[in-house]
Amino acid sequence: MFRTKRYIYALLILVVAALIFAACATPEVIEKEVIVTVEVEKEVEVEKEVVVTEIVEVEAEAPPVGRCAPMDAADVEVIKIGVPLPMSAPGAVGGGLAMQYAVNIAVDQLNADGGVLGKPVQPVFYDTASLPERGTAAMEYFITQECVVAVVGEYHSSAGVAEKEVAHKYHIPTVFAETWNDTITGAGYAEVFRIAPASSMVAAADVNYISNLEGIEFVVIVTENTDYGLPAADQTAEALATIGIETEIYSADKGVADYSAIITRIQAGPVPDIVMTLTTGEDSYNFENQAIEAGLMPTADTICIANQVAIQPAFWDAVPGGNYCSFRKVGLVPALANEVTQTFEAEYRKRFDIFPESYALEAYDAMMIMANAIENAGSLDPDAIITALEATDITLAQGRYYFPYGSDNPVPDDEPDWMWHQWPDPAVLFIQYFEEGQSATDAAVIFPEVYQTHDTFLIPFGETP
Repeated sequence: MFRTKRYIYALLILVVAALIFAACATPEVIEKEVIVTVEVEKEVEVEKEVVVTEIVEVEAEAPPVGRCAPMDAADVEVIKIGVPLPMSAPGAVGGGLAMQYAVNIAVDQLNADGGVLGKPVQPVFYDTASLPERGTAAMEYFITQECVVAVVGEYHSSAGVAEKEVAHKYHIPTVFAETWNDTITGAGYAEVFRIAPASSMVAAADVNYISNLEGIEFVVIVTENTDYGLPAADQTAEALATIGIETEIYSADKGVADYSAIITRIQAGPVPDIVMTLTTGEDSYNFENQAIEAGLMPTADTICIANQVAIQPAFWDAVPGGNYCSFRKVGLVPALANEVTQTFEAEYRKRFDIFPESYALEAYDAMMIMANAIENAGSLDPDAIITALEATDITLAQGRYYFPYGSDNPVPDDEPDWMWHQWPDPAVLFIQYFEEGQSATDAAVIFPEVYQTHDTFLIPFGETP
């Protein structure tokens, strides 16, 4: 009997020692119940059953952080809306800052009117610099740390293409303001809406304009290696081919400052009838200025079609020889401004003494569209907001907004996929400078014909209309 007890005591000591050692040696453990059952039948024979539930070490992993936005406005003091924008190079910094100012105008107006669902709106800005990885980081930050209920904005497709994937992953309603890549809405995501034109829409407008010019046989396209630039160049080239115009595409990475190699290659080939710049932002100024200094464009033989940021006053500082360049303008001309446009313009001119550019109007309208949808949804639930967005019918700075195709009315087979959640009516105009240092509002509207201010599709180089 003595030996039996000694064995039992030894066993218990070992178990307790193991528990103490494990507790001291393991920083984070899960302790489970230890059961010891001993049955003694004879003095010298012991049948014992010892059940010890093992102490196991567990790697402490934080659960994946997900969407933290509330579902009920009663649970928040402010309603946060994420706003990704390019505010540093190689992004279109001027465009990003204009869009930021426009969003703040919208927010000030909303909050002066009582906010949304009785709560003030708070924009959360993030600099994406036109880079896909920063677009992804922006959306992750908005959704998992700032707890935004929605996202509006963005200028560059290169960032927007990445952002749409995160919006879809976390089911966050998003209205893109100035991203043109077809796949933004072409992916068919429930969460994604767009009020800028798709690249294919713009390419069609470019071709319509060029088809009205006489003697155009060869067009050079200079673009950027991004999710906007390469598809846009290809779409334009394909569309021009349908009307018998040959093209040649030259591309460069974002942030390139020296375009001399490209310009030399262009000049070594046939003289182009048009040089079209699809490179965006300040990069376009670099190419245009260098091409003008090299005598490539504009000339009596070669038409200069600059990037849309030529509308900014900064164009003349960066491209002092840019007279007679034309450029595409997406958005309104002053003659088409309504009361909403005029009210916005008055505030916008307090910082930028110019009629608002398309991206500024789009940024303002995107915030207003989202605020209107949240108010109509009566909730912060993403499904309710998306349903309200699909039912949008509101007149804002650029006109009447609506989305003809969505969950209740799928895109028909004879329409392109990118018409999903796409505003179908953005205005696309062509404008041309004819005086050095001229303001964009005084430049000539040359296309479409119905908006022409000087009864011509092109003011010839060196002439006065």
